[in-house]
Amino acid sequence: AVKNRDTIVTVHKVHAAARLLAASAPVTADASSTIFIRLCVYLCRAYKDIIYICPFAGALKGKVFITNYRLYFRSNDVDPSVILDVPLSTIGRVEKMGGASSRGENSYGLDITCKDMRNLRFALKQEGHSRRDIFELLFRYAFPVSHGLQLFAFLSQEKYEENGWNIYEPVDEYRRQGLPNDKWRITFINEKYELCDTYPTKLVVPYKASDEDLRRVATFRSRSRIPVLSWIHRENQAVIVRCSQPLVGMSGKRNKDDERYLDVIREANGTPKLTIYDARPNVNAVANKATGGGYEGDDAYQNAELVFLDIHNIHVMRESLRKLKDIVYPNVEEAHWLSSLESTHWLEHIKLVLSGAIQVADKVSSGSSVVVHCSDGWDRTAQLTSLAMLMLDSHYRTLRGFQVLLEKEWISFGHKFTSFPTAFEFNERLLVVILDHLYSCRFGTFLFNCESVRDANALRSKTVSLWSMINADSSSYVNPFYTVESSRVLYPVASMRHLELWVMYYIRWNPRIRQQSQSPMEQRYRELLALRDQYVKKLEELQMSEDPSSPHLTNNSTPSATSPRQRITHLHTPF
Repeated sequence: AVKNRDTIVTVHKVHAAARLLAASAPVTADASSTIFIRLCVYLCRAYKDIIYICPFAGALKGKVFITNYRLYFRSNDVDPSVILDVPLSTIGRVEKMGGASSRGENSYGLDITCKDMRNLRFALKQEGHSRRDIFELLFRYAFPVSHGLQLFAFLSQEKYEENGWNIYEPVDEYRRQGLPNDKWRITFINEKYELCDTYPTKLVVPYKASDEDLRRVATFRSRSRIPVLSWIHRENQAVIVRCSQPLVGMSGKRNKDDERYLDVIREANGTPKLTIYDARPNVNAVANKATGGGYEGDDAYQNAELVFLDIHNIHVMRESLRKLKDIVYPNVEEAHWLSSLESTHWLEHIKLVLSGAIQVADKVSSGSSVVVHCSDGWDRTAQLTSLAMLMLDSHYRTLRGFQVLLEKEWISFGHKFTSFPTAFEFNERLLVVILDHLYSCRFGTFLFNCESVRDANALRSKTVSLWSMINADSSSYVNPFYTVESSRVLYPVASMRHLELWVMYYIRWNPRIRQQSQSPMEQRYRELLALRDQYVKKLEELQMSEDPSSPHLTNNSTPSATSPRQRITHLHTPF
């Protein structure tokens, strides 16, 4: 038997629950491993005769299983069964619906608000205190830290051939970019997180700037997040530098060390005028002066040009996303869809971020170095730097390169697309999986706010990396249309006329959308990959069979010295 406090579930019930959960549980790539359900995932309780108020199919009776990782529902009165599989960490709020005196069908139960655009409603019987039990279990395991429990990622026993924690090694990534060089160096001043507790241990800074210079600059930047290099252009040596706002304040304070430091960045590749992209609207940047922040004024930074990108803060973004959720779930109102979407302002925010990233990429591509920041330099700043680097560097558009980009610009430096059909090695499914596991708490990849806290909690040794799972099944995330183009810079069109809502994420829970688009697209991906591999194999067999006696070769002709595999790399299928 499996025991959890006062709840004892017999073995045959555990097995029955395991069979149900196995239908949706991911399978590890390691052949010696069992499915994901192990001792780390244990059944807390099973409930029958629960009614799920499905927004698409009406009231459905079925069974609910709650483990310390997920809520799982399977209907038993329709065929095919309706299944819900919700990692508990995806739950944002649990509320009781109705009371003991409630009358009316399905008026008593639970409302569950999820972080993945879903709202779930369950109706229960009023007798037997079943709602109280479910509420307490969900509340306990959906918010484990509040109840003195470990996050699930620390309990997971998943095993993979590759350790995903090794996908990003800062020094290796900087070497790939051609660093260090005679203008830029790698410093270990933050090795113990003493300079900045939200920055990584390894930073790239101007060669002319000493560690003591860095300490003085840190006193004038919010949260001590000094300007450091994110990316360098191999040909023109222009750089993308990220940081936080200067601490100018209402009195207009200046810091000669900070001013000189930005000038050293400008001089590194001979940029005539350093462009500083402030992600905020101008009025917000001015308002930040009241709390000690501010921006780089022309009088102090005479060799710099300041550009405001008008991207709103996280509070405005959250409100916009809330409005978007209201119009996409549970149902989409076709008659007023365009006006409803416009009222959320979501695509306007996307357009501003995309437009800002294009400006950054274009400036660097033309040979000018840039500095990017917002207030604290980890929300809008990371959006702009990572998107610009996606446009500039084709390595980040590969499956592994994209993982490095997320680890580097978002995870390592701390944090509180539109398609191009042949430019990215990975497909849409990868983005959805990453977003889902941002909340699932199954992996340690996105836990905590910065590298210092992750190190303090020993994430690399105590949890599994998301990249371990993804790279164990990399073919599922490959774009069959991908074409390698090492030097191409992408310039998407940041126009409202060309932007579309990401339907396969925001409206994916609507069964009509799933039936029409999701499954056929994934199936088509797999078919194209299989067909490509088939053609490559046939070509390789033909090339291997060539010899001097072949009737297709004349007496004066000789076979190419290029190996079959080398020649295959030039093959382009018609897909």
